[in-house]
Amino acid sequence: MGAFLTELCKQLAERWLTLLVLPGALYLSALAAAGHLGHTHAFAVARLTDQMHQWTRPSGVNTPARLVVILIAALLVSAAAGLVAQAGGTLTERFWLAADWTAWPPPLRQLAGKHIRARQRRWDQANAEYKQQREQLARDRARGRIRDKDSLIAASRSMVRIGQERPERPTWMGDRLNAVVVRFDREYQLDVSTVWAALWLTLPDTDRSEIRTARESLTRATTLTSWGLLYLVVGALWWPGLIIAAATCATGWRRARTATDTYAQLVEATTRLHTASLASQLGIEQPHSMTPQAGANLTHLLQGKGHLIPTHTVEGHTPMTADTQRPERSPVPQAKPGKMASLRRLLGKHRRRT
Repeated sequence: MGAFLTELCKQLAERWLTLLVLPGALYLSALAAAGHLGHTHAFAVARLTDQMHQWTRPSGVNTPARLVVILIAALLVSAAAGLVAQAGGTLTERFWLAADWTAWPPPLRQLAGKHIRARQRRWDQANAEYKQQREQLARDRARGRIRDKDSLIAASRSMVRIGQERPERPTWMGDRLNAVVVRFDREYQLDVSTVWAALWLTLPDTDRSEIRTARESLTRATTLTSWGLLYLVVGALWWPGLIIAAATCATGWRRARTATDTYAQLVEATTRLHTASLASQLGIEQPHSMTPQAGANLTHLLQGKGHLIPTHTVEGHTPMTADTQRPERSPVPQAKPGKMASLRRLLGKHRRRT
């Protein structure tokens, strides 16, 4: 137990140092250098070296105890900067995914709705162009004409660049994740957000590891973008800091798009592979593959609306929903005459024995 706790503390300290302290120390160093150099002496390295010599000059106050206190204070401030960056990363992720954009404050909500409508118009135009190119290619093939697919591929890329499905959120990343929900609702009447918690509990460890890695990549990308926003403060004091902030934000944004696409692909693949097994474990009758009826039943069951799941009679298998008026007596299957005679003989023998 002692070895386990020692290893656990070691890993926690390592993660704390890597995720919070080191990036925070780098940020504080850049902030201190920016405050000392300013805009007029942006690249005066000699000014920094002179200042470093003054800080390290022997004096009566540079005692070991004072140095320890300064080091501890620097570590705490660096960790605080790291926590601020992580909090900013969480806000950045919520903004980019925009799952709750309808609850944003009024100015942002109106702007988001206007942007969604603009993106929908662009997507509709790109989708119409894609359909036109596809129909033209089909007509040419029917007439025996040989035509390349360059125009069709270009139209498809233009449409996907806006969104894989018709936009419903103000950002591409939000629509990329929402596309998974739209597809399953259209194909199987399945609500992925409802099913995902139960599905996650039944996944193999390898699938969980892949999804967790993709999710952590998205978190790291948004945190990196948050660091870029913090470097705007450095840029206000030292103009090269603006270049650092822009490069950091652009890198974080690009990594976030890639991580979101990977995460959405893994969620969609996992849902397609394991939802039928989950439905079987919960006792929902279905064929070997998912059907819209099974998807709707699974969604109702996990939403706590099991009374909406259709039931079946024994003989006719007639669906009966909660909205259908139930008969006074449930139909009971009638036995055939031959089976009734056999049953009477068995009962007679049992009575004679008793």
